[in-house]
Amino acid sequence: MNPSPVEAARPRLGTLLLRRGALLAFAAILLVFALGAPNFLAPGNLANVLAQSAILGILAFGLTTVIVGGGSNVLSGGLDLSVAANLGLCAAVYATLDNAGYGAFAGIGLTLATGLAVGLLNGLVVVGFRLPPLLATLASMNLVAGLELVLTENTVLPSASPLLEWLAFGVWLGVPALAWVLLGVAALLILLIDCTPFGLRLYAVGEYPEAAHAAGIAVRRHVFASYLISGLCGSLAAFCSAAWFSGSTTGSGEMLLSVVAIAFLGTIFSRRLRPSIGGTLLATLLVGFMINGFQLLNISSFWVNGLQGVLILLVVALSGLSRKES
Repeated sequence: MNPSPVEAARPRLGTLLLRRGALLAFAAILLVFALGAPNFLAPGNLANVLAQSAILGILAFGLTTVIVGGGSNVLSGGLDLSVAANLGLCAAVYATLDNAGYGAFAGIGLTLATGLAVGLLNGLVVVGFRLPPLLATLASMNLVAGLELVLTENTVLPSASPLLEWLAFGVWLGVPALAWVLLGVAALLILLIDCTPFGLRLYAVGEYPEAAHAAGIAVRRHVFASYLISGLCGSLAAFCSAAWFSGSTTGSGEMLLSVVAIAFLGTIFSRRLRPSIGGTLLATLLVGFMINGFQLLNISSFWVNGLQGVLILLVVALSGLSRKES
């Protein structure tokens, strides 16, 4: 029996309400902070939020790419839990090379290579050994975090290269350099994933892997590439982190909850509730504004972490419900 027009329209209506509800919630949160937090809408504060969001945003872009290629199922789909640990290791590598007197070319090149190596490891374990991404990247997260501890001896390595000074203090058109890095990385990944054959195939691999394989798409190669992109995002975020903290940091693992929250929250800002870089960018700004608003209101950061956990549960539950309806 064919479904009635009302039944056929119900999934589309649910998806529309979920997306519009997310946008309305975003607007409501901004309104509450604008009315209650001093100087929240000041241009300087808004620019500061963009700069502060660069680290989490770029890491979330990498995780989103993996989710696009592996599917959004939390247990069996694409996942990279090593992104925050990757940042910590890359920042430590760059600070070590800078303090040892290596030139800018060597420091930047080896730091990028470190991030790609972590992505390569994840790709080999997930694609080559066919381990579940959740377990594979959990193991690599601990391995990478251990390497960082060995390299830094669990201390902060200060660094002050010209690159880090430009990232920390550079301003163009009144917007901090870190904000431009966030927007630039987002623009490049949007072009790659939304506007190229590679990106279209990556979406096909994540949403319909069997159909993609039947169509002749190299499924495993595209999944592998998504982990390389995530690894590269980890190294790019490491430069932002080293600039913001003036060197390496031992607390990079604490960013993981925020990164996961942003990546999954980004799905409800996207068309058809699928992961996208554009949606992740909006989610990054939402989390950044929440963190900033809580700081201006002198509310403990523990409430921010709790709210992010609630957001993850809500997004996963609502996305699962939407998939069942459709």
